[in-house]
Amino acid sequence: MVKISVSIDVSNLKKAEAFYVEALGCIKVRDQGSNMVVLSVENSDIYLQEKKAGTKPLKSSDIVRDYERHWTPIHLDFLCENVDELVSKIVKLGGLHEGGDSGDWGSIAYCADPFGNGFCIINE
Repeated sequence: MVKISVSIDVSNLKKAEAFYVEALGCIKVRDQGSNMVVLSVENSDIYLQEKKAGTKPLKSSDIVRDYERHWTPIHLDFLCENVDELVSKIVKLGGLHEGGDSGDWGSIAYCADPFGNGFCIINE
């Protein structure tokens, strides 16, 4: 059996922990050293890892960590009952709401955390 966990680099661990717990309803499982915290949501673990902006994530590349808004083809989707309510919490806690869409299937909100990491909020 394979289990998926998600690692998210952030520049401020305490601020990130508060955002993911208060805005998205994650549950803190444990601290894992001084620069990492493990959160849980349903059956997935999220590892928030504090890494300084400008540091290199890969030895084989000149790319450096940048906490401005960025895009990646892999992102998190948080499923919920009330998209508008969750978006309100996200914005209140320093996240971004960047639009959305809706149809007979439900609704989706495009968001980002305070560290530029994008994710979606989708009706369950």
